[in-house]
Amino acid sequence: MNSQTLGVLVGLCCLIFAVASRAEPTATCRAHGQAALVAWTQANYQGAVKDFAPDTAAQVTPEKLKAVWTQLQGASGAFRKLGDLQSRAIAGRPLLAANMDFADHSLVAVIDCDAQDRITTFRIVPASALSAATTPAPTSGSSIGIESAVQITSPLGPLPGTLLVPKGKGPFPAVLLVVGSGPLDRDETIGPNKPFRDLAEGLAAAGIASLRYDKRGHVYGVQTAKKDVTVDDSVTDDAVTALQLLSRQPSIDSRHVFVLGHSLGAAMAPRIGQHDPQLAGVILMAAPAKLNLDTVIRQMRYLAPLQGATPEQMDKLLAPVVQARDVVAHADPAHPPAGEVLNGSLSFWVSLRDYDPIATARELSKPMLLLQGGDDYQVLPQQDFVQWHDAFARDSRVRLIQYPGLSHLFMPGGDPPSPADYMKPGHVDEQVIRDMVDWIRAQAGRS
Repeated sequence: MNSQTLGVLVGLCCLIFAVASRAEPTATCRAHGQAALVAWTQANYQGAVKDFAPDTAAQVTPEKLKAVWTQLQGASGAFRKLGDLQSRAIAGRPLLAANMDFADHSLVAVIDCDAQDRITTFRIVPASALSAATTPAPTSGSSIGIESAVQITSPLGPLPGTLLVPKGKGPFPAVLLVVGSGPLDRDETIGPNKPFRDLAEGLAAAGIASLRYDKRGHVYGVQTAKKDVTVDDSVTDDAVTALQLLSRQPSIDSRHVFVLGHSLGAAMAPRIGQHDPQLAGVILMAAPAKLNLDTVIRQMRYLAPLQGATPEQMDKLLAPVVQARDVVAHADPAHPPAGEVLNGSLSFWVSLRDYDPIATARELSKPMLLLQGGDDYQVLPQQDFVQWHDAFARDSRVRLIQYPGLSHLFMPGGDPPSPADYMKPGHVDEQVIRDMVDWIRAQAGRS
């Protein structure tokens, strides 16, 4: 669940849409982006979307821009000044960025375009977060395995993935990596960080293969915005298909295939396990005990004061989420309500409403490893992890480990923990990977 909460960090509103092109933005792209920002800040919402790419325009309507502009001024104070778009390398990508000054906060607009100079990225972030994101994360120069491109079949089309197999003689045990909420890529890229790449490389160095893939919402954003999308559409079904593909690889020991889920992926990992009786075990990283709009509201209440929001501003930010929670609570799953909240369909939240990760995990007859960061403000060690601990502390097939000082990404957290932690370049803590490797080897040795 990153802040994920479906790709949106609440408090200072972010709009994150289609994947940007990798080429240097052109002068035409700069002109289109500047014109869109000027129109937006002058309440010309129709004019703001004039040069949007079709996929972006389908998601970022004038009505949405108006709502977000109102929220921005409510959280950050009166708008004062818009700067010029300038080329900047952000998390290793060439993008356009412009300063936006408000009475209480400094924000930055981030713009990118496709090959036809149509706007594909329209994002507003805190200035402090962008400063950190411009510092590239260190990368590993060692070659620890053989990467192969694969494709996971989905109803909307193929999902690109990466199979990383250790060097040497197989077959190897393997892990399927399932990302958290939001339209994430196979590396679970958040700011300059790529936690799933860290995990894949750490596992490969220890002789364990892995498969990671781009989420359906990352590849087919507009199609996944349909009103009846469920959590199984978003997570479970593609993971089950990916497990089947992974088990068929000649380099993989099909007796020792595991699924690893992070955040939303961890919540759904027990359900994924129900679909694959041959699965050797399940790894849950930062697993919510329950995932619903009350979870989102709790996170918003924590974040808003950190970002300087007054109680009145916080109430305004919370109002649509509280309203959506009440609608979801009384919805009929067979006929889910139309509409969305935080860029996610209400049907998605209806599908999560009655799902109990812990109860589902109790029904599994598989070994489980549960890992929790001690400084995680999204999945709380003193709340979520305690419930998992109470449920499984006496279960010999389950191991539970908490890591003091680590964030939701299992990297060093801040004081107090906040979304800014995710913008600091880092890597998954080595002890987390060592514990994971030791547990996988232990399961493989028992068969």
